[in-house]
Amino acid sequence: MKHQLNIIIGSTRPGRAGPIFAEWLERFAREHGKFEPVLTDIDAFKLPVLDEPHHPRLGNYQNDHTKAWSKAIDAADAFVFVAPEYNYFVAPAIVNAIDYLSREWKYKAAAIFSYGGVSGGLRAAQALKPLLTSVGVMPIPEGVALPMYQKLLDENGAFNASEQVQGGAKTMLDELLRWSEALKPMRAG
Repeated sequence: MKHQLNIIIGSTRPGRAGPIFAEWLERFAREHGKFEPVLTDIDAFKLPVLDEPHHPRLGNYQNDHTKAWSKAIDAADAFVFVAPEYNYFVAPAIVNAIDYLSREWKYKAAAIFSYGGVSGGLRAAQALKPLLTSVGVMPIPEGVALPMYQKLLDENGAFNASEQVQGGAKTMLDELLRWSEALKPMRAG
């Protein structure tokens, strides 16, 4: 049985580019053949700033949006965060979405597919890693970074990945699977 890979769209801004890259990655991961990819758009869950009355470690969720988010994250074996860089940092929607949960994240591997200006979102990716480790996620070093991402979209707004991006995505998925397999006994325990 294939590991479930949740490709998390981290931007909730109107006009965002995240879905374009996430949809490309979902097709690429399906062709890769080693994961069952699932697009997971933070925006679809309409998570307000953390509004649960109990600490997430208790799992005593009161709100329907939290219960739906918990179910989506719990089902995953691994993650790729499609993460924009906002003001040299990770998008607030990602931080908020991670803070909502606790046990659902544990013992799962994550990669980061970042995009932004000249840095390609690498500052956001580096800021995201300590947050992930604090909830028990193993962020792997392999990832994809897209600098000046607007120039990578054609006149119709489609993303045509270069050989370099495709090679990076393959390496990222290969390593993500290795980590996901290695962590599987811990998830089962």
